[in-house]
Parts: sequence; structure tokens; C-alpha cells
Amino acid sequence: MEKVIAVVVSYNREALLRECVDALRNQTRKPDAILVVNNGSTDNTLNWLKQQPDLHYITQENLGGAGGFNTGIAWAYRAGFAWIWCMDDDGYPQSNALEELLKHEPQHRALLNCAVISKEDQQSFVWKTAHYKKLQDVTEPLIKGIAHPFNGTLIHRAIVERVGMPKTDLFLWGDETEYYYRIVKQNEFPVYTVSTSVHYHPPSAFSYKNDWDFQSAWKMYYYVRNRFHVHRAKCSGRISAIIHYAAFIVAFCGIILVYQKTDKLRKLSFMVWPVKDALQHNFSATPPFILRKLHQQASVSLITVWQHNLKQLWQAALAPFNPAAKAKTANA
Repeated sequence: MEKVIAVVVSYNREALLRECVDALRNQTRKPDAILVVNNGSTDNTLNWLKQQPDLHYITQENLGGAGGFNTGIAWAYRAGFAWIWCMDDDGYPQSNALEELLKHEPQHRALLNCAVISKEDQQSFVWKTAHYKKLQDVTEPLIKGIAHPFNGTLIHRAIVERVGMPKTDLFLWGDETEYYYRIVKQNEFPVYTVSTSVHYHPPSAFSYKNDWDFQSAWKMYYYVRNRFHVHRAKCSGRISAIIHYAAFIVAFCGIILVYQKTDKLRKLSFMVWPVKDALQHNFSATPPFILRKLHQQASVSLITVWQHNLKQLWQAALAPFNPAAKAKTANA
């Protein structure tokens, strides 16, 4: 029998991590090992992990979800496990989830995902899953062409061997989608959600219509920057990716104008920064750096901010025609 390892990435959510690990321990088909990647948690997570003799764990600096799954999948691959079952610490699998995933292994290698269901009502899909809204409406055991990594996502080592690892540079918000498209678009592995295998997850907190605080919403930087790299994995070429990314930026600016209630102009000017970094393959921004820059932009006049950002955007637009910049991009 091929061995399975569950890989859980955790950051400062000890109580939720315990809930997830308990669910893994109580599977009807138990994973052969459980690995927790502790992304530099500052709560009691590390002390708790030290007291769990049945767990493997790695503690590293906070590299986001991307760096966590890069570390975890690489460790599992090197250790020789055939199947790598990936999940964040804020969700947990139903007791028969792994058994049902393995039961529906297709003849050819494929990406298999649990049905990701809301923790609150335990019926509603957290994200769009074909045309279904509730689990009870599903009439097929396998929903083709749908997966929501990394939420109960089962990956065979043959996929890892061909595709590689998630990109640590993306940090979070888009890293899982970029990896997904490398698997299903660039390498043409089929993908299925197994409707009889359930992974419970909090309802999605992100909505375009919610007003976000300009000075504290550092995750929006990664959301905007990483979308370009998602399109690079999804589209057939760079020009196509740039066109799709431009359409996304225009649509997102429209959403800011329509739905945001505060700091609309600052939020529009903010967009220039992650777009510039995306086009220049700049992955240096960390959450503390992003927060500092947002505070700085909030404290100066809008005219100054717009002048600076437009200059930066112009430089980014000209970068493809700059030999030095092109060489830097080619090596990224």
C-alpha cells in the first residue's frame, strides 16, 4: 500500500491546529504520518508540537502559505511518501475524508481534492464548485475540473516530480492557484473534487464588496501582485498573461470605485506598487515592509503619492525595452 502523509501549515492558530490534527488522528484510513510546518508562530504552537510524539514538525521563519507548503511538500517528497495530503490549520477533514479520496483514485494520475464545506452550516460550499451551492445537491461522486488547494488536496509524488514545488516567493494569496494551474494547465493532469470526501473550512471572509482598511490591509498587496503570476501559469504565453492581468487590474479599480467607502483614491494609487513589482518580478516585499509603506502613503498628500506611483508605473512599463531590466526579468 502506498504511504500517505498529511501536511499541515500553521501560523499562530494553536487551537485550530489542534482541531485539525485531532481530525487527522481519527481518520478511518489513518495517514501514515502527519507533518506540521510551523511558520514561526509566536503563540504556544511550538511548545504544543514538542509534546506530540506522533507528529513530525518543522519550525521556520514565517514564509507564508507558499513557503510553508513548499517546505512541507519537499520534505514529504524526499521522505519517499507516495501521497501528500495538504491543508491549512484553519480547516479539518471529516473522519472518512482520506479513505474516500483514495477510494476514487483514477486510473491515471490526477489531482484530488476534498469537497470544501463551511464549518458553520456543514452544507454550503465555501467557494464556487461547479454549479452546486450545497453538498446535498451534488449527484456525482467526482466533480471534474474543480479543486481548491490547499484544503484537503491530495497530490501524488509523480505530480510533484513533474511540476515541482509551490513558489515560496509568492508568500500567500495566489500561491495555491499558481501551483494549481501549473499542475492542470501546464502539465495537463486531470483534477477532481471528490464529493464524498469532506473538508470543513471557515466561510470565505474576503469579498470585493467589503471595505478594507488602507493602512492595515497588507494582504491586498500580495493579492494584486500574485495575480500576474497566476495568469503566467494559466495562460499560454507572457503577452496573453499581461492582457488578462490588465483586464483584472481595470476590473479591480472599478470595484474599488464602486464598492469601497474609504480612501478610494489612495487605494487606486496603491495598485501601482504591486503591479510594478509583478511586472518586474520583484518578490522582496514582506508584511512589515508593506505595512510601513502603507502608513507612509497614508501620511502624505495624495498628489505626492500619485506623482511617485505614476513615475514608478512608467518605469515598469518601459522595463521590457530596457536591456538591463530585460536581463533581470529573464533570470527571475
